[in-house]
Amino acid sequence: MKRILVRSPKDPFHVISPEQALALYPKGVFGRNVGNMIFTEAMHRLISVPDTEVVSDSFLSERLPDSRAHAVRINEEFDQFVIPLANAFRASFHRNLAQMTQLIERLNIPVVVAGVGVAGGVGSLDNPFPDNPPEVTATIKRFLKAVLDHSSTIGVRGETTREYLASLGFGDEHVEVVGCPSLFRRGADLQVQKKSASLTEDSHFTMNLSPYVPLMDEVSLRHAERYPHMTYIPQGHDSLEMMLWGVDRTPKKRPDLPAHPTHPLYRANRMRFFVDPETWNRYLAEREFSFGTRIHGNIAAINARTPAHVIAHDARTLELARYHEIPHTLVPDLPPNVDAADLFERTDFTAFNSGHAERFAKFARFLEKNDVGHVYETGKSNPAYDERMSTTPFPPAVETLYSVSDQSREDLIERVSELYQAAGQRTLAKRHKPAYPFAPEDPDAKRLAHRVASRGPLRKIAKRLLRR
Repeated sequence: MKRILVRSPKDPFHVISPEQALALYPKGVFGRNVGNMIFTEAMHRLISVPDTEVVSDSFLSERLPDSRAHAVRINEEFDQFVIPLANAFRASFHRNLAQMTQLIERLNIPVVVAGVGVAGGVGSLDNPFPDNPPEVTATIKRFLKAVLDHSSTIGVRGETTREYLASLGFGDEHVEVVGCPSLFRRGADLQVQKKSASLTEDSHFTMNLSPYVPLMDEVSLRHAERYPHMTYIPQGHDSLEMMLWGVDRTPKKRPDLPAHPTHPLYRANRMRFFVDPETWNRYLAEREFSFGTRIHGNIAAINARTPAHVIAHDARTLELARYHEIPHTLVPDLPPNVDAADLFERTDFTAFNSGHAERFAKFARFLEKNDVGHVYETGKSNPAYDERMSTTPFPPAVETLYSVSDQSREDLIERVSELYQAAGQRTLAKRHKPAYPFAPEDPDAKRLAHRVASRGPLRKIAKRLLRR
């Protein structure tokens, strides 16, 4: 049996509570943004062909400061390493990329990278190439060389990334534009149609937003009032912390951002957080529309065959929307009082639907060229994957603390927030054993597995609670 190691937060079938998902690492098991699970699970499903075991690396491949022992185990136990990525070519991902590069250089098995992209900085709609420090650019080049030493080509998410890599000396002989694996989960047949003629006050739809896009503060507040059945689906680890424990992480001077327990969407329990793509997909399948700035939040809706409209605020979001022909509007082109009903009216999936099969065929050729089998090849379907997914007891969506109605809500939020900050993360981390591809026997991996547990609680708060 062939064994493939895949870069992902966790095995798609590994059931973990939202509390443990948040506590396992400082920024959650999913790595800051749960949208990471949309494209990694899609890749896991795509390559789960018969006679092949696909194993998650639990992001361990980029979390170990010394990868020598890890590389030995991978070389001994796996036949390929498949790495789905998003906007990895950015300064804030430099450490992860450097550690992943170090690991790849030590491997003697094929390595396949798909969906990687460049992330521009502020104002990247006008200037999509980042002004990275020299050491970041050097690491990107080193990563590309290491991957190409182990595969025929690198699959990038769009034309902007292709042009950026060409500027670094990696031309079309090394690079293929293949889009994002997340949109190929359903193969060539994915089609999206509107479920209603228009959005009204009675419509059930969802909004997503990036907290670093100030425009969405006012949009969220106005839509919360205008559309009583609209639900906000956050994706960041800080939002999950707020919903579970009532912790207020509101940026200064941003009271309209739904990032605190006093926001109308929080108080009305109109927020949902998903720690598994399957439950996320089921929820979105029952909605009429999705809109906002989160590219993978909207892709999750599209995979559920629910129309979505992307508000493109930077080059990385725009790159994917353009390649896959997802309906989108640039932030500078939005009217002052942008309304979901107007975005819905302008949302047209004709181009997406007509071009999807060819885009999938191109992605499939990329996998086949790199000797990665997929479930849409003749004779390689795997219905057992979906059957198992449908019966796995994943936790339901996280709701806000205002879903509790039999006690003083303000007191509850204050008490739970204080308890969590004192000892919650440490306690939950101790109770969970990460599902690594193999036991982390080397000292570095052991230290990593217990890193959260070594972080002491906030002693002052703990002492204050004990005195009560």
